[in-house]
Amino acid sequence: MRGHTKIIASHLSRRALIYVRQSTLAQVRNNTESTARQYGLTGLAARLGWAVADIEVIDTDLGLSGQLAEGRAGFKEVVGRVCLGEVGAIFGLEVSRLARSSADLAKLLELARLTETLVIDADGVYDLADINDRMLLGLKNQMAEAELHILASRMDKAKRSAAARGELRLQLATGFARDDGGAITIDPDQEVQAAIGDLFTAFTATGSAYGVVGAFAGRRFPRRSHTGELTWAPLTYDRVLKVLSNPAYAGAYVFGRRRSRRMVTADARITRRSSAVPRAEWETTLIGQHPGYITWDQFLANEAKLAANNTNTGARPVREGAALCQGIIHCGGCGKPMNVHYVRGRPSYDCSRARADHAAAPGCRSVTAATVDPAVASCLLAALSGEEVELALAAADEVTERRARKVRAAELAAERARYQAGRAERALLACEPENRLVARTLEARLEAKLQELAEAKAALTTAAAAKAPLPPRAELEAAVTTLGALWSAATTTDRDRKRLLRTLIADITILPGPGPATVRIGVRWRSGASEELAAERVSNICAARRSAPEVVEMVRRLGPATDNATLAQQLNAAGHRTG
Repeated sequence: MRGHTKIIASHLSRRALIYVRQSTLAQVRNNTESTARQYGLTGLAARLGWAVADIEVIDTDLGLSGQLAEGRAGFKEVVGRVCLGEVGAIFGLEVSRLARSSADLAKLLELARLTETLVIDADGVYDLADINDRMLLGLKNQMAEAELHILASRMDKAKRSAAARGELRLQLATGFARDDGGAITIDPDQEVQAAIGDLFTAFTATGSAYGVVGAFAGRRFPRRSHTGELTWAPLTYDRVLKVLSNPAYAGAYVFGRRRSRRMVTADARITRRSSAVPRAEWETTLIGQHPGYITWDQFLANEAKLAANNTNTGARPVREGAALCQGIIHCGGCGKPMNVHYVRGRPSYDCSRARADHAAAPGCRSVTAATVDPAVASCLLAALSGEEVELALAAADEVTERRARKVRAAELAAERARYQAGRAERALLACEPENRLVARTLEARLEAKLQELAEAKAALTTAAAAKAPLPPRAELEAAVTTLGALWSAATTTDRDRKRLLRTLIADITILPGPGPATVRIGVRWRSGASEELAAERVSNICAARRSAPEVVEMVRRLGPATDNATLAQQLNAAGHRTG
């Protein structure tokens, strides 16, 4: 080998490290010849004079890219042992096996120079104390780094080109499958279809991701891994957000929803972090590319609803409190949202955020909910007077459909459990009775499947029994001749009233009135129209208990010359009561 004369006794007295690396696990599985050649360097080390006991293979970085030293335990071990002076030579099939980063390799080569460690590859022996060897290794590393960049750039351009045509195969979302021709279709599993369809229906009904989780209480939601395995688990809030924000469910092919970039952490580690990309910056958006569970317009509406529910920037989702305008009321003085405060259980709207931000305007104010809410509710009910029956009947249809979906989901779960139990039974019958080692396992599996079947049947029975019939349509029409009765009914929750309010009203603005006892309420409808209401401020408790001016005058006039008992009799005779 060229340069073998550079190997001296001081090198042979130390360890020979054989560094083995392949960039990906696929290369480890498929490119077996390259891996074998790297392991074969142990024979080269023995021929160059190292004792077999002093030859050590470091292969913990198999399947890891050499682009960065971060995460490569094998490379870090080589660097550490070189620093300790334990290594006489580092063997690699080529210099790019050690690192494809000039910075990482330069650090290793400098340490090798200081500790008199050789670097040996298939082409020769390199002594880092020799400037020519250092330049040659540096040039090889720069070529390897450039090769990596060129290959990565070429592959990235090919991937983006295929994505622009909608031909790049991406991992399918749960609820989709590929047919024999590779086209994306709806998952043929009807239970999966029903679960995903119910999620979107529940979001339309509840208006929030947490509401969807509540609607799925006691039910499971599917998840299909990249290997195609289907699992079922309780639905979580994060899972709901991922489904609602995935455009694939609207039948769209999208590429570039997330962007990855390198970052340096506080401890100087280089890592990759992924972040979401705004919809306007997605590289490829092909609408109607495959069947979906909802339309593109529904996807956009869901996206807008999620943004509005954001507690930091949006109008905030409806809550259980009594404040009707919570989340959509703004101060007319500064334009900032007003907060809801409760004093002894009575809500009020306060522009405290502007004061906290030192941005309060002269027009900033506070107002009780008892002043604003009745006026806004009356305005809403007046606008809905012509649509009362239609709204009630639509709500009745929604209740019927929701119950039918629950029963259908229970039927599909029972059907799946029945199939799996039958499959387990057939497997047990096909097993030879003498083979007890296998038979015992199959018996236990059958027992578990039969238990699941019993639970699924019980759930179906419960769902079917809970399917109480609604009143006849004529009774519903008679019951909703006035929406006001439903609005004030004890069975109507504050959350329901707020959801109805937000369906038609975009926001409300509080403005100063002509006098201190009045306020102006600006209402902006979803249609774009706006109107202004006037409301009298509800007197606070001090004002309500304050004695009338005529009482004060009577006490001043009669008090000095009249005892308390006589004065009280005269006040009662005049029709005045204790304040």
